[in-house]
Amino acid sequence: MTDDAKKTDDGVVILVGSGQRAYREYLLAGAARRRPIWILDAVDPTWQEQYVLGSTTVELLDRERLVPDTQGLIEAAEAVAAEHRVVGVFSYDETLVVTCALIAERLGLPGLTSRGADNCRNKHNTRQLLTAAGLPQPHFAYVTDAEAALAAADSFGYPVVLKPRGMGASIGVIRVDGPEAVRAAFEVADAAGRGGNSDYEGGALVEECVMGPEISIDGVVFDGAWSPLFLAHKEVGLAPYFEETGHVVSATDPLLADEELLGILRDAHRELGIGYGITHTEVKLTTRGPVIIEVNARLGGDLIPYLGSLATGVEPGELAAELAAGVRPEWTPAESRTVGIRFLYPPENGTVRSVDVPAPSDVPGLLETNVMVAPGVRLLLPPEGYLSRYANLICAGDDFPSCEESLAKAAALTTIVLDS
Repeated sequence: MTDDAKKTDDGVVILVGSGQRAYREYLLAGAARRRPIWILDAVDPTWQEQYVLGSTTVELLDRERLVPDTQGLIEAAEAVAAEHRVVGVFSYDETLVVTCALIAERLGLPGLTSRGADNCRNKHNTRQLLTAAGLPQPHFAYVTDAEAALAAADSFGYPVVLKPRGMGASIGVIRVDGPEAVRAAFEVADAAGRGGNSDYEGGALVEECVMGPEISIDGVVFDGAWSPLFLAHKEVGLAPYFEETGHVVSATDPLLADEELLGILRDAHRELGIGYGITHTEVKLTTRGPVIIEVNARLGGDLIPYLGSLATGVEPGELAAELAAGVRPEWTPAESRTVGIRFLYPPENGTVRSVDVPAPSDVPGLLETNVMVAPGVRLLLPPEGYLSRYANLICAGDDFPSCEESLAKAAALTTIVLDS
């Protein structure tokens, strides 16, 4: 039996939505090294073809409501299962994790569980469940109008944070330092929530603004038990918004052995009801201890798992495919270094004329430079637009200071020319 035949005999894993190549190709490549992959996607495969056994072109979203076409995707998955032995299904797309869990349940496969996926996707559900379990998180209130937002903010004390219930990547998240700005902030958060899944639109969460450094932890869940994988230190900018401008991952981060932090995260995943998969949890390190900001039922975005693989040699796509199949993954770090990414935003709104980035030889530790926009693209800063990045830079070092120094040098050598 050939290696390819043996892999197919082990069963096929369905990936729902392959994502943008620049952000997700490394995950698909890793998954394909462990299991034959069949993708369900809205367009015919191009760059994906080298990694997949096959594909089904199917609408991912209901175009009118911007919600996943759950029934269509379930039927597409059932058609794959009629022709192949499907052993798992997963997605790394925030909008598709609940549908993916429903597919797993329909086919009798391991997965997040639809309850667990929805408890993460709906930030109000997350807050209610973690509160009932006595786990540390910000004080919060779900409100449907600006007056209620003001009353909640006044009761918490300032500053507060307003955010949509079901968006990701800090879209529509805004800090408010006093009562005079609450109404405008509510409109921003409410409007941002109406740009995504209609099941979660309307209203906003008002939350206590907890102070302290922010981290994120990508972790493995097997049969309901959570274990840490990668830990990233987050950098944010463009205040009062929370645009993520960078992340740094260290293979030897001492927080990976912090039992208070790990215990809180194990308890949170149990309370949310997550079964199998990789999650991305955001935490603030405060004077009262670790405080959970949110739990996402997917791998981290912003290339954080890629940084983790560069720092440790562990491939998250491989682990995701094994977990989808209900196989307990094993991983052994093959690297031990610190790796960071810096996302660059324009100083103002404008249309891109040109972007110039340094060569890796120009900066010690610089691994990659990636221009993210083409000439003619219009970049808009919050609240008009989000994630308006024109380049990213990836650097490695022996420790946090050396990595940050390389990132700063590379950023200083990167330029953008804009037309107003």
